[in-house]
Amino acid sequence: MPPGPKRTYPGSLLLQFRRDPLGQLQKIAREYGDVVYLRLGRENVFLINDPDLIREVLVTHHQNFTKGRGLERIKKFLGEGLLTSEGEPHLRQRRLMQAAFHHRRIAAFAEIMTAHASRTSDGWHDGAQIDLAGEMMRLTLGIVGQTLFGANVAAEATAVESALSTMMKSFPLMMLPFADFIEKLPLPAVRRMKAAHAELDAIIYRLIDGRRRSGEDTGDLLSMLIAAQDEEDGGAGMTDQQVCDEAMTIFLAGHETTANALNWTWYLLAGHPAVEARLHEELDQVLQGRLPTMADLPALRFTENIVRESMRLYPPAWMVGRRAVADFPMGGYTVPARSIVLMSQYVMHRDVRYFPEPDQFDPGRWTPEFKAALPRYAYFPFGGGPRQCIGEGFAWMEAVLLLATLAQQWKLRLVPGHPVVPQPMITLRPKHGLLMTAHRRHPGV
Repeated sequence: MPPGPKRTYPGSLLLQFRRDPLGQLQKIAREYGDVVYLRLGRENVFLINDPDLIREVLVTHHQNFTKGRGLERIKKFLGEGLLTSEGEPHLRQRRLMQAAFHHRRIAAFAEIMTAHASRTSDGWHDGAQIDLAGEMMRLTLGIVGQTLFGANVAAEATAVESALSTMMKSFPLMMLPFADFIEKLPLPAVRRMKAAHAELDAIIYRLIDGRRRSGEDTGDLLSMLIAAQDEEDGGAGMTDQQVCDEAMTIFLAGHETTANALNWTWYLLAGHPAVEARLHEELDQVLQGRLPTMADLPALRFTENIVRESMRLYPPAWMVGRRAVADFPMGGYTVPARSIVLMSQYVMHRDVRYFPEPDQFDPGRWTPEFKAALPRYAYFPFGGGPRQCIGEGFAWMEAVLLLATLAQQWKLRLVPGHPVVPQPMITLRPKHGLLMTAHRRHPGV
């Protein structure tokens, strides 16, 4: 077996990970190297900290690995969507959804993104304290709602937001070892979770039914999912259940990750005024006071690198897990069948071998030469291989456009004394939110 920390008593390692998963992952990676063995509860766990070995798991030999335990639990929320399905069903859904996330289709959503960001900006006031985490969540939820369902969802936005929030809060409960048993108990939290899930299902099925009846292609993602046909399967499309599962996946994954990427970006900018000043200089020069468009993205390189560096330090998807189907050779060792393999973006993105001064927020490091020399899986905020996030292009465009729109008008500063603690849940979020003061700026000043 590879080296790794030893248990001082049964469950001691598991307890340490529950208390501080990010700190423990970094600590054991530094102490034990590229392949680390841990016995967590009844599971054999291997932490992989080498880009080439990560490629073997995610790309070269991906057929030998299935999704980990966490995503099995998430199936209760998302059904057999692209995030949770396996094998041939996953490949078929990926083919069907590829057209919906084609570059040309995504480009049509840029105006929706900046319009929502502009409305958020108009709601802020100079000197006001704002709950930034809540603001970013509402902003990205509004965008994913309109791009997925069109304007139809606006009337139900409050109900959707409330149901989504309830479901997200229930995720930690459903990740517990005895979640299957807990789910059968008449606990208030369980009842709220089931009611929220049922309400979201009802809304999405109602929208699917209306769209199928009208036969109208409104240009949103729901229309694309309904119209998608698999040429390798005789032109068959998705059932209502499949469309609902994919819509739920896009809804949940499509706003939470971008919101948290923006949260951490604003937090880092607030503590690095020189980086912020360079951002403002680029925005003023390129945009000259107008809203950004898709065509501006190639010129907003430093803005993009700010988001890239933010996702290096605080990747919304902070860890990837896979379960080995059969015994697998790994870095001179053998990973037994049924073992869990962990690969942490949070750990790899802070590895000094690939990122000099890894804890330093430095968007300037992302030169073309640096990116060309960086091993592919030293930086992988959207995963990799056949299961790489299909919405990566959407997310990059959204994060850059939202940051550019808001940063033209505002500087944000953390309220003194407000605690900022990374909380590794399904995504990496600020545990106590982000209470910030908004300061209006004027482009060019």
